[in-house]
Amino acid sequence: MNPPLALTVAGSDSGGGAGIQADLKTMLALGVHGMSVVTAVTAQNSRGVQGVWELPVEAVRAQFRAVVDDIGVQAVKTGMLASAPLVETVAELLASVEAPVVVDPVGVSKHGDPLLAEAALDSVRTKLLPAATVATPNLDEVTQLTGLVVEDESGMRRAAEAILAYGPRWALIKGGHLPGDFAEVVDLLTDGTEEHWLYAPRYDNRHTHGTGCTLASAVASGLAKGLAVPEAVREAKSYVTGAIAAGFALGSGIGPVDHGWQTR
Repeated sequence: MNPPLALTVAGSDSGGGAGIQADLKTMLALGVHGMSVVTAVTAQNSRGVQGVWELPVEAVRAQFRAVVDDIGVQAVKTGMLASAPLVETVAELLASVEAPVVVDPVGVSKHGDPLLAEAALDSVRTKLLPAATVATPNLDEVTQLTGLVVEDESGMRRAAEAILAYGPRWALIKGGHLPGDFAEVVDLLTDGTEEHWLYAPRYDNRHTHGTGCTLASAVASGLAKGLAVPEAVREAKSYVTGAIAAGFALGSGIGPVDHGWQTR
């Protein structure tokens, strides 16, 4: 049997820890055939992002059509889209597919480097998020998109309501950046009716580069397999928790999560 098919539409991380590199490793680890549309190229390592070069809209559109029109997709994941023209182009392309879409509204890198132009935020709100089956913002991205500063679990519920107001079917609010010294990390998945609070151990490991990309790709992998959203998110949370626990040093800065932890 052929494996399920998932497509990542994202930027390239030359250090291999995040972006399309993390997405494709995640998909492979979870038994899914990963395909890619590169939106931007970054010069990036364990210390941060040294440069970003967007691809032309025509190149993004051609990659997407080449994959979808010939091979097909069973789930799509979006990551770094960089600019308003790229966001709007990708949103237009997503409207042409029936597959579920996971939107990771990437705003900044793990090192704090900007990966989304300020001028693109309105396009994310009005064009991209309405196309999402699941949106997966972290707390910094919640603030960037909604203005809300989240400091506790009740704030996560308000954040989910604000994100859902932009149109995604489900919001997965990632609570890894909640202030305080907690033994567990909590995420909230909700469609405005159902609530799923997902808890996992918090590991004392600074090597967490690529966490957001990995989680979103794992959710897309589950959806490509035909799982319902809550089950796909639950399995993705388990996978990324193991990857964080096994994160390793690389270079002189922040190392990546280990996408192959299940095989070691």
